[in-house]
This record gives sequence, C-alpha cells and structure tokens, in this order.
Amino acid sequence: MSSEINRREFLQRAAIVTVGAWVAGGAAVARKVSPNEKLNIGVIGVANQGNYSLENVKSENIVALCDINDDYLAAAAKDLPGAKLYNDFRKMLERDDIDAVTVATTDHTHFHAAYTALESGKHVYCEKPLTHTVAEARRLAETAKRRKRVTQMGTQIHATANYRRVVEAIQGGAIGAVTESHHWAAADWSGQGRVIETPPCPDTIHWDLWLGPAAERPYSPAYIPGSWRGWWAFGGGGLADMACHHMDLGFWALDLKRPTSVWTEGPDVDPETAPHWTVAHYEFPARGSKPPVKLTWYNGAKRPAYFEEKGRMPEWGNGSLFVGEKGMLLADYDHFVLLPEGDFKAYEAPKHSIPDSIGHHAEWISACKTGAKTTCNFDYSGALTEAVNLANVSYRSGKKIDWDARNLKAKGAPEADAFIHPTYRKGWEI
Repeated sequence: MSSEINRREFLQRAAIVTVGAWVAGGAAVARKVSPNEKLNIGVIGVANQGNYSLENVKSENIVALCDINDDYLAAAAKDLPGAKLYNDFRKMLERDDIDAVTVATTDHTHFHAAYTALESGKHVYCEKPLTHTVAEARRLAETAKRRKRVTQMGTQIHATANYRRVVEAIQGGAIGAVTESHHWAAADWSGQGRVIETPPCPDTIHWDLWLGPAAERPYSPAYIPGSWRGWWAFGGGGLADMACHHMDLGFWALDLKRPTSVWTEGPDVDPETAPHWTVAHYEFPARGSKPPVKLTWYNGAKRPAYFEEKGRMPEWGNGSLFVGEKGMLLADYDHFVLLPEGDFKAYEAPKHSIPDSIGHHAEWISACKTGAKTTCNFDYSGALTEAVNLANVSYRSGKKIDWDARNLKAKGAPEADAFIHPTYRKGWEI
C-alpha cells in the first residue's frame, strides 16, 4: 500500500474534520484539457460497479484510487502502479491535479463524495441513484450548475440505441398523447431488521469510513459488500436501486421533471429495512400541449394490472409500458413493441432524431474536455432521483405526498421532513 494510506490517522481525522474544511483547500477552477489530452481522473470505489467505472475510464490518466477496502485497492492498483491510493475520498479530493472523479460507493455516501468533488472544481460521474435523499439531489444539481462542472449519473441504459428509438417513437406520436406510464423491476433488496451478529471488522476494511455520514453502528458482513441496499441507513431498497434505470425512460420520453404528488403502497413499514415490494403512484402536471401523466412504479413481485389479462401482453420481464390514446408501447432495455400489434402493422418508425451514444462514460469524458452537455447531467438526473426518493418518503411516512417542489416540502405532512432532509453524523456535516 502507498504511504498515502495511514488508516489509523484517517480514522482519527474523520472524527474531527468537517466537510467545510475538506472543500476549502480544493481547486476552484477545473484545468482546461484539450480533446487530444488525457484527463487526470480519481476513482472513488474501485470494486464491483466501481470496477466497471474504472474499466470505462482507463483511456484517461488514472492518478488516484480510493476505497475503504485495502484488498480491493490492491487488486485495482496492480494495473495502475502510478496511481496513489487512498481510503478516505476527502483526502484524495484535496489534490488540485485531479480533473474529474467517478463515484461508485454506497448510496449514502454518493452526495458527500460528489458534492466535495464539485466544490473542489472537479467534474463528476456518479452512479445511480444520484443521492440517498431528496434534498441531497436538489443540492447536488444546484452545486453542479453553480460550479459549472460536467456531470453524468451512471444510468448506462440511457446510452443504448433502444431507449433512443423508444423516445423517438413516443415523441413522434406513435401511440398518441400518453396519459399513463408504468415501470417495473423484480428487484427485492429487503433487509431483516436490526443486525444482531457483529463480528470483529477485518483489518483490511475501514468501517468508520464506510459508515461516513451514517450514524455509528457495529460492522457486520450482513451489510457489505452488497446487501447494504436493504437498510434505510445506507440504501433505499429495490425502488432506489432500479427505478432510476426504468423511470428514466418515462422521464426522457415524456419530458417529466417534478411530480405534484406521490403515494406509495407496500408492506408494513420496518424502521430499519426496506420492503419486499412497493407500488408508487405519481401524478405529473401537463407540459405545454402534453397532458398530465400518471406514472406508476412497481418492484418486487408487482406488475401493472394490464398483465393480468391472459394473452393481452407479451411475457416480458422488467420493463416499461406507455399508454396513449392510440395504443400502447411496451419496452425493456433491448426491445420495444407497439400494442395491439395488429393495429400497428403499417407503422413506420420516424427518422432518427437522437444520435447514437458514443458510450455513457465516453460521453462524459468528451464533455469534460469540450464543455458539451451530457444526457444524464445532474440537472436531469437530479430531478429523476428526487422523484425516485420521494416515493420512499411517501412509503416510510405513510402519507400521500402533495409535493411543494420549490420548497422541498410535503404539504400538510411534517412527518415526511425527516425522510426528505438528511441528518449527518458529527464530523460529516455539510
């Protein structure tokens, strides 16, 4: 391990350093990089999804790697001997020679890593969901705009040709004006209540740094490496995990941004862990000549009622269904079909109006150098993440949320505030 790492020193610092101090010494202006130069990139989170990001930015100059797991760091560093290694992203982000960072940590630390990077003048690619809470998503979008940084949320399916063709078909009027949008995934990230078994933490894992802004609790292998999504302290269950991928298609095709209300069904609420299933009912206002839309999200074993009528719908897995005045469009990641199929035998797809993507990470890298706008920048993806997280606010508070988007308030439901605005552990305040 590099001398940049001193785990005991970092653990001591984490208890006393505030976020304000982290960003104060960072570079305020990003370095100008020509299209023929390579970006200096720092990678926060290097295993699993983090490794996917790392592989997709290796065309650039990887100068720093950060992870709370020393074994993950050692594995990633084998092919990148010139990269300095860190356990604490705050320390890494103090460097002024990093142009851009990727963030692939747990949901509850997305905001802290991305916000600190933006405030220190760095461009940011952050995995979905963009943040753990509604208020964090708004603040991150506002910070990216104020700092004029290039951003992208890691909803890689957005870059596929199929999503582009669906958007073109919907916006081209293939099924007429759309009034319903349904999106679903079988994802079930449910926990089992408060963890009881808490064995000693391995020396290679920096548990205090993994907790980050979350309240203190003992280490347990029940949380990491992958099951943390089932606990409210760290994730948002199957809804937060997958809705950004599937609702993205509805937001893009229908030009959605802020819902006026959301009501979420599910099993009895557990204060510690996410449920096996949810069904979230959103209402979105008219947008110009486009009518209001009712959007519904389903996860776990739930799907739209249209599938209950035998033979009416193809037996597809996860996907999206748009209901318009002329028919329906059913889509998944790779295909789409107009229904009833017999009514659309003469359908001719419109000419492509949305260029094919050069790749989700490649789009971001190029934009960092040219100043171009990415398709999933934090203005777009921040609004999407707000809506996704708002469904969990409704579920956990047990209230239908009549949403005051301007003021981030659930009208007449003060009990929702605790789930809209985060509370951070001492030393991690922003």
